[in-house]
Amino acid sequence: MQPQNTPPQSGWDEQVSQLFIDYGRYFVPNREQQLQTIAGLVPRLDRPGLIVELCCGEGLLAEWLLERDPAATVIGFDGSAEMLHRAGERLARFGARFQPRPFDLFDTSWRKVDEPAQAVVTSLALHHLDGPQKQALFRDVYGMLTAGGAFIIADIVEPTHSQGWQVAAQAWDEAVRERALALDGTLDGFDFFERERWNLYRYYDPEDIDKPSPLFDQLKWLEQAGFTAVDVYWMRAGHAIFGGWKA
Repeated sequence: MQPQNTPPQSGWDEQVSQLFIDYGRYFVPNREQQLQTIAGLVPRLDRPGLIVELCCGEGLLAEWLLERDPAATVIGFDGSAEMLHRAGERLARFGARFQPRPFDLFDTSWRKVDEPAQAVVTSLALHHLDGPQKQALFRDVYGMLTAGGAFIIADIVEPTHSQGWQVAAQAWDEAVRERALALDGTLDGFDFFERERWNLYRYYDPEDIDKPSPLFDQLKWLEQAGFTAVDVYWMRAGHAIFGGWKA
């Protein structure tokens, strides 16, 4: 099972949302570094502009974006009512600069915004889409962006060799152990991670809700959608941050 918030089609529900609220701080490798990296890649605005976040969760990334850029307004889409409620509470001080909205990741109606976005960002969500669905989303996101806009993705990716699966599984275990010890001084968080069989690379079930795609394939799909300067910015334990730009 994997974190983040997706609509009912994906098999994600409010119980899993609450589990991730409670334990996501352990499960996401280098969580703060990932948030900082994503936020740092989003173009700074010289006038009021829009950032769209897909599956905003409890608002952690949106908080980084809003604090970093006072000219930004963030539309935060999510399929979980509880996550949107938590995000609304966390980001209430930003007023209308944060706009929480329910959505279905698999739908296409939300993919037309009232104004072009300076950036579209997403974290730990797109692995619920299969390959063709990711390709369609990449094309639609390209159409949502203004010239010079960025599409930044943080997600788990599919290794292409059995050794890659083993490396990712071991590295994710190590990352969660580190987090548990750093946050609490105990391994309780890691023990829960193991009991829940959360490590996709160790307990992968093709019938589960996770459909990660190889990183190389996704970089090609971004280029095919029209993005330029496609690159990988960070990677650990099967988790990668990558994206591209609209010329």
